[in-house]
Amino acid sequence: MAGKAQPAFCQGSTTLEIPMSLHKENRQRLCERLRNAPGYQKGSLVLLQGGESKLRYCSDHEPVFRQESYFHWTFGVLEPDAYGAIDVDSGKSIIFMPKLPDSYAVWMGKLFTQGDFQKKYHTDEVHWVPELANVLKELKPSVLLTLHGLNTDSGNFCREAAFDGISEFTVDNKFLHPQIMECRVFKSPQEIEILRYTNKISSEAHKEVMRSVRPGLMEYQMESVFSHYCYKIGGMRHCSYTCICGSGNNGATLHYGHAGAPNDKKINDGDMCLFDMGGEYYCYTSDITCSFPANGKFTEKQKDIYNSVYKSSRAVMKALKPGVNWTDMHRLADRVHLEELKCHGLLKGDIDDMVKAKLGAVFMPHGLGHFMGCDTHDVGGYPEGVERIEEPGLRSLRTARDIESNMCLTIEPGIYFIDCLLDAALENPEQNCFMVREVIDTFRGFGGVRIEDDIVTTEDGMELLTCVPRTVEEIEACMAEGRRNETKEQ
Repeated sequence: MAGKAQPAFCQGSTTLEIPMSLHKENRQRLCERLRNAPGYQKGSLVLLQGGESKLRYCSDHEPVFRQESYFHWTFGVLEPDAYGAIDVDSGKSIIFMPKLPDSYAVWMGKLFTQGDFQKKYHTDEVHWVPELANVLKELKPSVLLTLHGLNTDSGNFCREAAFDGISEFTVDNKFLHPQIMECRVFKSPQEIEILRYTNKISSEAHKEVMRSVRPGLMEYQMESVFSHYCYKIGGMRHCSYTCICGSGNNGATLHYGHAGAPNDKKINDGDMCLFDMGGEYYCYTSDITCSFPANGKFTEKQKDIYNSVYKSSRAVMKALKPGVNWTDMHRLADRVHLEELKCHGLLKGDIDDMVKAKLGAVFMPHGLGHFMGCDTHDVGGYPEGVERIEEPGLRSLRTARDIESNMCLTIEPGIYFIDCLLDAALENPEQNCFMVREVIDTFRGFGGVRIEDDIVTTEDGMELLTCVPRTVEEIEACMAEGRRNETKEQ
């Protein structure tokens, strides 16, 4: 007799099926960590509030909802305006769903019952949100553990759960955050499988962009190719972040693609393209950057800079394993860049002296990479006891932790020619002595090269999740394939 089918999320036969046991395991991990944490109080109840439905300004337009990441990690609920609770001692889970009016069925679809939600999300109990206070009173928790803590990437604090009647309970909003944050840092086998999937689909989408790009097209058209592939083939309604489709000098704008520079330039022959895009599936992200020439063939200058970044990327991958410090990996990438730029005639002098002068940050002002999971810049970068290093380049690192197994990170070294940074360095006597101005000036307008891969650390090294053409030869072959296919279709 076949076993009863377990509830799961899936977008169709070609997409990944994710069992709701993922969230049950996450809750178990959280409860175990809380029970073993110093200062834990028996009888505690975790209470989380999910994301809320919103309208666009004063209109009745509803943006597509995306769940708050802590709430999704814990419960997997996709609808807005929900709450969730966990009895830490027993592991019992309860979700509270909004009680919608009957008129909802006319305009928005079927009204689900509590049984429907319980079957969908596989929690122990389901109640309506208006019942929240009474249900919690019956449970008699010794303390409600609510989520309030700093996200060290954004500088923003978590949204703490609140409801009418919470003042009747003892509330602790400090204990939960560091524990659930650490749980998210270390990925379970099921989470790693989702991250493999997001990388597989996003990698294929990047390859589709490489095959499709042509001088004369607009940057936003390449964004469209990427997002169309991710949604059509991978079931990814959301991208992980605003797509960065920088061509030419736009590749030197690290977060290009925002509302003030919305991927709106025409791609020119001779441009270097820097396309940073990642698809998101079931609130799990990917973050991949590919750099390549718009016309499909690297010039010598483009090849020199690209290969310099490729060498630093692979040097970090070779060195990365549990026990190494992420800051040291950034320093390694910086040193490789300086050595390569000297080799290609842009710099001169002693490499150690360049390092002391913080010259690497002129060409790579951002950090080497970041944690990744339910957020592109995932949580846990600077827990208590890990301090940010206030030096150029290093201060932009999104974590300075020692590496442990089952962490998911991006490795994204880059070399950029950013006028304001070059001008400042050329005016700085501690740095300009290493810079060959007449050569560097020939790279103004070049933009930049970034190579960004997603990895998961293992017990003795790392697993590369991203699978895109990376060598010059592989990139040119992929782009030539697109041109051959176009010719056949004509």
